[in-house]
Amino acid sequence: MKTLNTIKAMREALSPYRQANKRIALVPTMGNLHAGHLSLVEEALKQADIVVTTIFVNPMQFGVNEDLDSYPRTLDADKQKLASAGNHFLLTPSVTEVYPNGMNQTTVHVPGCTECLCGEKRPGHFDGVSTVVTKLFNMIQPDVAVFGKKDYQQLTTIRKMVVDLCFPIEIIGVETGREADDLAMSSRNGYLSGPERTKAPALYQALNQVRSTLLAGETSYSKMLNTAQQSLDEAGFIADYLEIRDADTLETVSKNSARLVILGAAFMGKTRLIDNLTVELNLSKV
Repeated sequence: MKTLNTIKAMREALSPYRQANKRIALVPTMGNLHAGHLSLVEEALKQADIVVTTIFVNPMQFGVNEDLDSYPRTLDADKQKLASAGNHFLLTPSVTEVYPNGMNQTTVHVPGCTECLCGEKRPGHFDGVSTVVTKLFNMIQPDVAVFGKKDYQQLTTIRKMVVDLCFPIEIIGVETGREADDLAMSSRNGYLSGPERTKAPALYQALNQVRSTLLAGETSYSKMLNTAQQSLDEAGFIADYLEIRDADTLETVSKNSARLVILGAAFMGKTRLIDNLTVELNLSKV
């Protein structure tokens, strides 16, 4: 695996593969890699001839009082994991390489799906995400890009952005990697204390409880969400939001919504965790 830190070097390295019509895949990350990230690389290797992973802790997507400075940076360990996974190129650009004119620069805003859920709770977050992903797409010019489904709103935003901006890039979503107790894999899990880590799977359990109730034919969303909220409260979570949305658009569910997504964000201590589950309804029985 070759590690590069400038856009110019990255483009030069990819040029011969592009000329040979090799298919190039991009896996954008912020580092501190775990098995969930490596599953993205594994999928990228199935989808393309050459896989480029990027590690960049993007300051534009962190809000005031969020964990930019304390976000774990484990580059040496990340390199070893990526090399073992068969990744071909790693791009680790500096902040000045990505934002040569600082943060007062052109931004990309994706309307609609970014204004609810985490977008409402973290103003500006998705503008930071869509802007840096646009930059990475332009730097690498991949044929395919691979993202995890754990951040469902992010994936929905990227899918819409690619259509809106006519990027010739296929977007692949990979199922959420989970620990043995079903906690969604996340770099932020490392912030949890021992007792908090023991209680953290309650978020997934609450979402799964809602999913089971939906599949059983319950139609009162407020009732099932209130029950799930109580479960989170009992586990020691402080919920940020717990909602059911249309899985394709993240709009409010309508009578014609056959694919739903249950999304939750909650604080365990000082650590904010997110998770989601999708559910397919048989509308003829609803």
